[in-house]
Amino acid sequence: MITSTKPGRRERLLFALLTAGSLFAACPTPVGAMHIMEGYLPASHCIVWGAICVPFLAWGIWRVTKLTKERRKLMLILAMTGAFIFVISSLKIPSVTGSCSHMTGTGLAAILFGPTVATVLGIIVLVFQALLLAHGGITTLGANTFSMAIAGPLLSFGLYKLNQKLHMNQKVNLFLAAALGDLFTYCVTSFQLALAHPSAGTGVWGSAVKFLGVFAPTQVPLAAIEGILTVLIVMGLQKVAGEEMDLLHMGRPQEKGGAADETETDEA
Repeated sequence: MITSTKPGRRERLLFALLTAGSLFAACPTPVGAMHIMEGYLPASHCIVWGAICVPFLAWGIWRVTKLTKERRKLMLILAMTGAFIFVISSLKIPSVTGSCSHMTGTGLAAILFGPTVATVLGIIVLVFQALLLAHGGITTLGANTFSMAIAGPLLSFGLYKLNQKLHMNQKVNLFLAAALGDLFTYCVTSFQLALAHPSAGTGVWGSAVKFLGVFAPTQVPLAAIEGILTVLIVMGLQKVAGEEMDLLHMGRPQEKGGAADETETDEA
């Protein structure tokens, strides 16, 4: 069980910062900032991206259902992970026309629970943001889900497991998996935008490079910040929820010896 301890000065400061960030995220601004905004993709693209997401979403729903039945102790961490995705992906910086730069948070979910669980959490967040914050859209939900809740989490999960087998330091591994998963999300987003709006002279790939060039100045530092936040959150969970993190094979390496590197989540 998660032990109850009196919050110290650092914990109170962190809570205050997260509360302030949540309130800021809940206040929509009239800057037109979106994932990929409503109506920005042709109808055929919306249908195709949505269809691609269906099997990942179905598998993810099965995984979440299994988790709720067999490991109810993990529900609080699962809910916290979903809240983390919602908050940091709502803190948006206007970027290229029709989109924006922001952290994703789905790398943490993929590392803890597997990429398809991250898909379920991601699409729930995207629906709420589209309906309540004018952030994204219903017609572009499939494209946004694929980039933020499928492609990014798959890379984060695969990279984390690979680096585990290479015995990389856990903190470095967490940072790289979360940061590169965030960046890969925007590589996919750039490709999606380029498919819909190819350059007259250089085609899809030339357009993708242009979109990436616009995203990079804001997204690279945001990805680094997300990597750092992911490391801090996992360290905090290992300290206050050690039993639950052991169930996820994410216990402290110094306490578990090599066991953390030899085990995998059920989805591996």
